Amino acid sequence: MRIKVPDSALKVGFLNEPVGTHGSRTIMLRDLRLLLAVCEPGASLDDYREAIIDENVLMKATLSTRKESVRRLRELYGLSDDILLFRALRDIWPMEEAAQPLLALLCASARDPILRATADLILRTDRGAEMTPSLISDAVRDSFPGRYGPMMLANVGRHVASSWQQSGHLAGKLHKIRARALSTPIATTYALFLAYLCDVRGDSLFHTVWARLLDAPEHETREHAAAASRQGWLEYREMGGVTEVTFRHLFRGPEAP
Repeated sequence: MRIKVPDSALKVGFLNEPVGTHGSRTIMLRDLRLLLAVCEPGASLDDYREAIIDENVLMKATLSTRKESVRRLRELYGLSDDILLFRALRDIWPMEEAAQPLLALLCASARDPILRATADLILRTDRGAEMTPSLISDAVRDSFPGRYGPMMLANVGRHVASSWQQSGHLAGKLHKIRARALSTPIATTYALFLAYLCDVRGDSLFHTVWARLLDAPEHETREHAAAASRQGWLEYREMGGVTEVTFRHLFRGPEAP
C-alpha cells in the first residue's frame, strides 16, 4: 500500500518518489553502524564520502562498490545535518544500541517509498507466519503499477525482505517468518518525531505508520514515550484524555516550531 507524506515533510528529508535503492541494496544497517561509529556528529556529506571512499571504513573490495555505498546510504539516510530527518537520527543514534535497527528502518522508510509501501503487508502478517520475497514483490507491484518489470520486482522483494529482517520484523535465513521487532524509548522518540514532521499531533501520533513500525501495542509505546520524556528526549504529557508530545531536544535552529 503506497503511503504518501505531506509536502511539508518533503522539506525535512522525506521522499514520495522512489529512487530504486532496494533494487540493489537493503537498509545497510551494518554499513550505517560502521560509518556513524567513525564519523563525528556534525560531520558533513564530504566527511562521510571521504570516510567511505578514501578511508574505506566500510571495508568494501572495490572503488566502484565504495562509491555505490555512498550513493545508496545517501538515498536511505541523507547523510547531511542540513536534512532534519538525518540530523535527528544522528543525534539519538548513539544513545541506545538496541534501538539502532528500528531507527535505521524508520529513517529508511521515510526516505524510500518502496520500503514504506511494504509496511502494511509486514505489520498485518501474524507472528510466526512465513513471509516470502514474492509476497513483498506483489505488494510493490500493486503500489506502483506498471513501474517495474519482473526482474526488478524480484530483486526488490529479496532486498526488502532482508531489510525487514535487519530491523527485527522478520527472522530466519532461507525461510523468513514474522517476528517482533524490539521497540525502545529511543526508537519511540524517533517514530513519534517522524509522525510530528508529517503534521500529526496529540493522540494521533500513536496511530500512524511510524508508530506501527515500532511493532508494539499502544500502551507500551506510551510507556516508552513517558520513559523518553523522563530522559529529556521528548516532552510527553497526558491529562484529561488529551495527549501532548513535543520535541525540544530534536528541534533546533530554523526548523523549531
